Amino acid sequence: MTDSDRPLLLPGTPVLRVDPASVQVGGTDGDPGVQVGPLPPGAADAVAALVRGLDGGRTTRAVLAGAVADALDPVVVGELLTGLRAGGRLVDLSTADLVASSPSPAARARDAADVAAAVGAGGAGAWARRRVAAVVVDGANRVGVPLAALLAASGVGRVHVRDRGAAVAADAVVGGLSAADEGRPRTLAAADAVRRAAPGVDLRPLPAGSAPDLLVLTRPWSALDPVPVHGERGPHLVATVRGPVGVVGPLVVPGRTACLRCAQLHRTDADPGWPALAGQLHAPGDPAGAGGAALCLATALTALGQVLAHLDGSAAPAALEATLELRAPDLLPRRRGWPPHPACGCRPGTRPPPAPAGPSRRAGPRPGTLEG
Repeated sequence: MTDSDRPLLLPGTPVLRVDPASVQVGGTDGDPGVQVGPLPPGAADAVAALVRGLDGGRTTRAVLAGAVADALDPVVVGELLTGLRAGGRLVDLSTADLVASSPSPAARARDAADVAAAVGAGGAGAWARRRVAAVVVDGANRVGVPLAALLAASGVGRVHVRDRGAAVAADAVVGGLSAADEGRPRTLAAADAVRRAAPGVDLRPLPAGSAPDLLVLTRPWSALDPVPVHGERGPHLVATVRGPVGVVGPLVVPGRTACLRCAQLHRTDADPGWPALAGQLHAPGDPAGAGGAALCLATALTALGQVLAHLDGSAAPAALEATLELRAPDLLPRRRGWPPHPACGCRPGTRPPPAPAGPSRRAGPRPGTLEG
């Protein structure tokens, strides 16, 4: 925290009066909350008003100066701010976050909770980083379109959904395409769905020759498809539904993590017939993401968390060198690791080693083993 940080109370945080001389902030849903008091006569109202006014528009120094002007003890107010930060009820916007926020009152009201969530997850500046990020979603289906809408609502400034063909009745899902979109070009229908969630989002395709911050593959694909595997494109994430299973990952950062081909090679090690099976997974026109609404939306939401973790840079996404698999009835993601394969050579400056003379041994879980 610095004097230029602007404290923002998480929207919806309760500010309660314990008694005429005490104020409690939070503390109603398992969090510890912060209680201040007993305060001098009349001070409790002023403290409650000060806390409710923490909208990210003033620096910490200005908040403390305002407390002095209201005859409040700045030490008490400073301790209150520290306690709220420690309890996760207060986040600090940077100047860049403030500049990146829309000047429109309606847009600011729509974005308030998402600004707080972004900064809470990624730290000061996270909202500004999201606003300049670009994500391409490849596949306007029951996973791709809700995911794109969630990304735009979460502050990602540019979200482009690409697809071919026309929408069909099976594409309709909550938060995605609607029944009224049947017969429309999928790209146009997807753009309308994303715009409903975030009217100010940039939906345009990226200029020729430029790469997005992340490409999300939600369309049907298999090991035989020309997906990016050796760094000719930027970071990419798989997010799709295959029958009864939602699959999120791997998230590939070319040159730094295992690629999609690594996972295919591990599968082939376990089952030499896998390449032949993989080529049959999706016939032409097979509608990936055509699972039940709950599975598709849970997959989109899981993918959202991985995309935002990558964009925010605050934590290593769980889908790095792994897939997160969701199955009914609980739809809770279970991680399956896919480390770099020695025969792939996808890392710069490396090349596949010669085939081993006998069975190899490796420590830890076998590739493809569910971890929880």
